[in-house]
Amino acid sequence: MSTEVKVPALPESVSEATVVTWHKQPGDAVERDENLVDLETDKVVLEVPAPEDGVLGEILKPEGETVTAGEVVATLGEGEGATAPAAAAESSSADAAPTVAEPNAAAAPAMPAGESPALSPAVRHLVDEHGLDPSRIPATGRNGRILKEDVLRYIEQGGGQAEAPSTPAPAPASAPAGETAAPATPTAAMPTGEREERRVPMTRLRQRIAERLVEAQQTAAMLTTFNEVNMQPVMDIRSRYKDQFVKTHDTKLGFMSFFVKAAVEALKRFPAVNASIDGTDILYHGYYDIGIAVSTERGLMVPVLRDADQLSFAEIEAAIADFGQRAQQGKIEIDELTGGTFTITNGGIFGSLVSTPILNPPQSGILGMHKIQERPMAENGQVVVRPMMYLAHSYDHRIIDGKEAVQFLVTIKDMLEDPARLLLEV
Repeated sequence: MSTEVKVPALPESVSEATVVTWHKQPGDAVERDENLVDLETDKVVLEVPAPEDGVLGEILKPEGETVTAGEVVATLGEGEGATAPAAAAESSSADAAPTVAEPNAAAAPAMPAGESPALSPAVRHLVDEHGLDPSRIPATGRNGRILKEDVLRYIEQGGGQAEAPSTPAPAPASAPAGETAAPATPTAAMPTGEREERRVPMTRLRQRIAERLVEAQQTAAMLTTFNEVNMQPVMDIRSRYKDQFVKTHDTKLGFMSFFVKAAVEALKRFPAVNASIDGTDILYHGYYDIGIAVSTERGLMVPVLRDADQLSFAEIEAAIADFGQRAQQGKIEIDELTGGTFTITNGGIFGSLVSTPILNPPQSGILGMHKIQERPMAENGQVVVRPMMYLAHSYDHRIIDGKEAVQFLVTIKDMLEDPARLLLEV
């Protein structure tokens, strides 16, 4: 008797998902609650656990398929599991079991010793399309399984070029004895080298990011104001207390907690920056939920620090570190990505010196941090070298005037250049 493996309930406002990675193949033994497959929505990656112990039977929705809530993606049967697919014929003799081919490959030759485990449909399609040898592809999946990303990385690194059969160019025909060969007719110069193109579907998260970025630019009267901050005072505090901070709070002291604290104080003074537009109304938020942009392989995610005004430096740093780790693992929950009132993004970790951040709708403001770079600065008639950072504040000009936007950013600058003000709230 088989059990159906179904798509779980999807997050609110999400109607469908894409099958990303199967972690088990037909014939594999599975345990109850073990993750079978990852489903990607436009916000998060969902895991589909096994409903009970058993053996994975038929996969009904291969990687790349679109599924909806409640849809059956595979079947689960009873048994101990096997290394061959579940459809393999049983042997009547314990001494000699017949070799069983993969599903839909009855005429395929027997698998050579040392070959990687069975390939998923999406991986098999790529391997066949590019004429690759699976045994040469470095596998990063569980139990040595080759993932789709492994194949794409192998192709990008030129791994498939050596496997493509080369056709020698025909030797030029020689002129008959006694005759002079006519000069070759000039031909148009042809491009040399690789000119490969690769079409890859956008992930649901990337599609959603694209939609929101376009929405922000089309619906908001977005404008950006810039300033610069001397990071020396913050760097001095961080250098002085970083070891003691780790011992006391078991988390590292970074720059982000200073920026979150400074932003919250500035938002308190300029509530329009913490507001949003709802139809023809302005919605002023009496709380401070700060979104922290986190870069992942799948794209940018913005988990939210709830009630950031009530968090200590240590709590902010610990929460951000946790966000970063879980974002890379695809473990961020949907409710952690919604409801922010203001966002902070740090392009400086990638080397950005200055940029214009785009609003995160329906928010009306976003702060862009950038690379810290030593520059000569004039102070009291003297030229000194200071570690400077450019700050960018993008805002919705429909509800935030230029004066408010500039003063908001100046407040953040003042707080960072005199961090004691963050403690005294002055």
